[in-house]
Amino acid sequence: MTTLANGVRVITEAMPHVRSVSVGIWIGSGSRRETTEQNGISHFIEHMLFKGTTSRSAEDIARSVDSIGGNLDAFTAKELVCFNTKVLDQHLSQAFEVLADLVLHPMFRPEDIEKEKGVILEEIKMEADSPDYLVHEIFSSNFWKDHPLGKPILGTPQTVRRFDDTMIRDFYRSVYVPSNLVVTAAGNLTHERLTGLVREHFESLPPGGGPPPEQAPSTHARISLRNKKSLEQVHLCLGVPSYPLPHAERFACYVLNTLLGGGMSSRLFQNIRERQGLAYAVFSELNPYRDTGCLSIYAGTSAESARKVVESITREFRLLKEQSVSEEELRRAKDHLKGSLMLGLESTASRMSNLARQEMYFGKFFTLDELVDSIEAVTGEDVQRTARTFFDSRQIALTVLGNLENLKIGREDLTC
Repeated sequence: MTTLANGVRVITEAMPHVRSVSVGIWIGSGSRRETTEQNGISHFIEHMLFKGTTSRSAEDIARSVDSIGGNLDAFTAKELVCFNTKVLDQHLSQAFEVLADLVLHPMFRPEDIEKEKGVILEEIKMEADSPDYLVHEIFSSNFWKDHPLGKPILGTPQTVRRFDDTMIRDFYRSVYVPSNLVVTAAGNLTHERLTGLVREHFESLPPGGGPPPEQAPSTHARISLRNKKSLEQVHLCLGVPSYPLPHAERFACYVLNTLLGGGMSSRLFQNIRERQGLAYAVFSELNPYRDTGCLSIYAGTSAESARKVVESITREFRLLKEQSVSEEELRRAKDHLKGSLMLGLESTASRMSNLARQEMYFGKFFTLDELVDSIEAVTGEDVQRTARTFFDSRQIALTVLGNLENLKIGREDLTC
C-alpha cells in the first residue's frame, strides 16, 4: 500500500499465476451521503462519467476497452461507488488511462444529463416491476425511516427529474476528492507499476476536505402490508437489526445467518421449502454497514401460506434463542462460510474488491487465514447470544407485498 501526498491510497495484491489484472477506483461514499433532494445523485454521476470526457466520447470509452478484450464496469452502493476494469496484464496502462480519464475529466453536458434522465427513469421503472426488488425497497424505507440508508440508490422519478449540471458538479466536487479515493488492483502486476500509473493521473488533484460526519441511523420495527393485486405471489421481507460491518462479533452473525438461511441445508430452506413446500425462494441475508446492520429473510409464497411462513420464521428465531446449536450443524455452517469465502476470492476481480472493502471499513488488511481463524473461533454460545440479542419481537420489521385480500398480520404474530 502507498498513500500519495494528496491522500489517494493505492493498494495492490500480486497474483503472478494469472494473466489478468483487475483495477478499481473506489469512492468512499455512496447514496447514504445524499440529502433528500439529492437522492439518486451518486448513481446518476456514475452513469454520467461514461458519457464522455474532455478527450473521449462515450463511444471512445466503450471501444477503448472492448478493443483489447477487457471489460469496463461501475456500480453504486449505499456506502461506496466503484469504477473497475479487468484486462490482460499487457493492457494495464491503456485500461487504467481510460478509467482515470472518465473519473477525473467528465463533461457533464446539459444535453447528456437530460438524455440520461430518460435512461435512469426507465431503470427505476424496470426495478419497480420486479416485486422481490420492490419488497426490499419498501422494507428498507421503513426499517431506516427518514435516513439516507432507507432511500433507493437509484433515487425517485421526482428527484432524478430535478438534477441539473450545477447540482451534479457540486456533488461531484465534494465527493471525488483524494481523501475519499482508493485505487486497488489484483493480478499479474507489480505495486510499483500501478503506483506509477496512479501518480501520473491523480497526483495533481488538490487534496480537498474529507467527507462530513454521517449520522448513525436508528432502526424501526414497522409492519407494512402493501396490496398489489397484479401479483401472483406474496413477497415478504422480515428483518431485525444486526451488527455493523466492523463489529468484533460480526463472525457470530455470519455463522448465524448461514445456519438460518444461507444455503440449501439451512433451517429456513429445509423447513419452509423442503418439509412444508410453502415457498420456492426463501433465504436470509446480512446487510452490514459502517454503523448499523440488518439481518433479513425473504420468501415468495401464496397469500394462503404467508401467515404460515411468518410463523415458521419466528419459530426458527425462537429455537435459535432457546436451544444450543449442535456441533455438527455448527461445523456445516462454518465449512459453508469458509468455502464461499475461499471460492469467492479466486478471481482477480474479487481480490481487488476485497482489498478496497478492507481498507475502507477496517483501515487494515486481514489475510484469508485470519478470516478463517475468526470463523473457526465462533462457538455455539456465540451464535445463541447473537440470536438472543436480535431476535426480539419488538425489533422485528415486516413488509408484505402482493394480492393480500384478507391477510392480516400484527405484532402478536411475530412473537419469538
